[in-house]
Amino acid sequence: HVQLVESGGGSALAGGSVRLSCAASGYTFNTYSWFRQAPGQEREGVAAIDTGDGSTYYLNSVEGRFTIAKDFDKNTLSLQMNNLTTDDTGIYYCAAACIGRVKPLLSRDFGYWGQGTQVTVS
Repeated sequence: HVQLVESGGGSALAGGSVRLSCAASGYTFNTYSWFRQAPGQEREGVAAIDTGDGSTYYLNSVEGRFTIAKDFDKNTLSLQMNNLTTDDTGIYYCAAACIGRVKPLLSRDFGYWGQGTQVTVS
């Protein structure tokens, strides 16, 4: 069965970096993404990658600071987050879908989700 397991969350100071990983198993999808949810807010799409053509999408507020990548050999999705701000605090989820596009990045298009990992920036 399909499993997405995130790791790498934790605490960081503003201006610091955190790297998230998501180990995928059970199926190979064509679109992978990272969403996040801050307390009291709706889940928002942060970044996505289409493994077919390599296209990526980033939320405006993270563009230039975050990088999404897919390691095909290890079947692992990553999110490198640099120059963090307190607004980046939240639970980060990886998600997968067979939609073949990266935008619009909508949670309802993704049927498979990881359990989430907390990132706290202070």
